[in-house]
Amino acid sequence: MERRIYNPVQKDYVTFLKTHADTNGAYTLVEVELANGGGVGLHYHKTYSEKFECVEGEIQIQLGKEILLLTSGKSATAEPNINHLFRNRSGKTAKFRVELRPASKGFEQSLQIGYGLARDGETKKNGFPKDKLALAWLFDISESNLPGWRSIFEGILRKQAKKARSKGLDKSLMDKYVKF
Repeated sequence: MERRIYNPVQKDYVTFLKTHADTNGAYTLVEVELANGGGVGLHYHKTYSEKFECVEGEIQIQLGKEILLLTSGKSATAEPNINHLFRNRSGKTAKFRVELRPASKGFEQSLQIGYGLARDGETKKNGFPKDKLALAWLFDISESNLPGWRSIFEGILRKQAKKARSKGLDKSLMDKYVKF
């Protein structure tokens, strides 16, 4: 089964090399082809680490207050509870791998659903779902957290995620977009 997904809004690809099912929950491993200008803003995870390893090109990684430039063969790890982001400002596509330890089934599902919504025209220009309940639920299942003053929005997002579940939105999105 093809385990490569494309986001036409962000213009990037993710290939699932190893999923939670492949590794008995030990780790998730994806390869990202990130378009110039792409990336994910500052956030953190409480339950898993993220190791970024550059395969081709260059990516910027922020860990806490430190900004690193990773080139081919270089890596950096965001341990749990460490604010981090990644972005590509190189002028060309960059390829890197991300390993989550332990695996995160929710992270894997959130990527498939988010990219599926983008393919179906159901996201805004920034790649966020148009449906606020879907956005909140995806934020929740990916186990993402907002740092600093932005954390005041987490309570609202978690309540909205609960509402999405009560309406069955989670099941309909999973049925439509989660393929592996």
